[in-house]
Amino acid sequence: MTRPIAAPRVAPGRLPEGIRVRRAGTADLPACGTIWRDGINDYLGRLNQREIPDDLSAIGRLHAHLLATDPETFLVAVRGGDGRAATAADGRIVAFGAAVRRDEVWFLSMLFVAPEEQGSGLGRALLDRILPDEADAVLATATDSQQPISNGLYARYGIVPRMPLLSLVGRPSGTDAFGALPSGVVAVPFEDLAAERHGNLAAAVDSLDREVVGFAHPEDHRFLRQEGRRGFLFRHGSRAVGYCYASEAGRVGPIVVRDSGLLPAALGHVLAAVEPRGASALWAPGFADRAIVPLVRAGFRLDQFPVLLCWTRPFADFSRYVPISPGLL
Repeated sequence: MTRPIAAPRVAPGRLPEGIRVRRAGTADLPACGTIWRDGINDYLGRLNQREIPDDLSAIGRLHAHLLATDPETFLVAVRGGDGRAATAADGRIVAFGAAVRRDEVWFLSMLFVAPEEQGSGLGRALLDRILPDEADAVLATATDSQQPISNGLYARYGIVPRMPLLSLVGRPSGTDAFGALPSGVVAVPFEDLAAERHGNLAAAVDSLDREVVGFAHPEDHRFLRQEGRRGFLFRHGSRAVGYCYASEAGRVGPIVVRDSGLLPAALGHVLAAVEPRGASALWAPGFADRAIVPLVRAGFRLDQFPVLLCWTRPFADFSRYVPISPGLL
């Protein structure tokens, strides 16, 4: 069996002159949202693509979640001042990075540098300060396919692009493409399980996650429910065989199934059970053809450039797993 290439444990890259790095605080999050938007729009503009909307409320809530669960690996780079606080006197936040640790998997959720600071080595220096010390940790991230410089940076650490993550948007023209739930499998809304001991649902979801995703992440499930995503547990008798989420805002995922054959029917169920205010949208792994094919046949369209999922070694079965988003697996 080939051993994965370990990330080089060397002295962190040198910061550009006048830059200091510190842990982020709640007051920094609006600036991080602005850098995220400006960084994406900068390269989208060069590709003659439409810019992302100015509404930063959703990304702000995600950043707040990352900060709450993993504050040690949410860092900001500040130009000027003493780097201790995000105030006008302290200087200006020009980059940020955030990673989450879920069991043995370290996932880089965000690494963004303000356009005017790019090309200075700041991104690599910030990444070096976020990487875990453990040599046996699985390193993973999701990157834009139109960003070869970023992809090359991560590949230096063995975090190599392995699989596309496809954005699909639309509403199903019918349910025939998805098929019915197999005989004996029922979908139970999470709220209907409230009469049962909460631990039963949590244990079932954690078990599915560990088997299929490679890690349990109850903190992320709490975030999903706070964001208004409704959950459904699929059961065959007393055995949990999968779960899925969707929201009235249109976001679909995550979806986890023990048998990949259940994936299309699970997807069809949640698309019918949760009627969005507009279109539905999800990020489907390239390995999850049992989700992608029926979605396209039902009228969904591929939207945006693919995202590339990268890792140092395998950790999840993406034929049975549709993740939350490129920023939070």
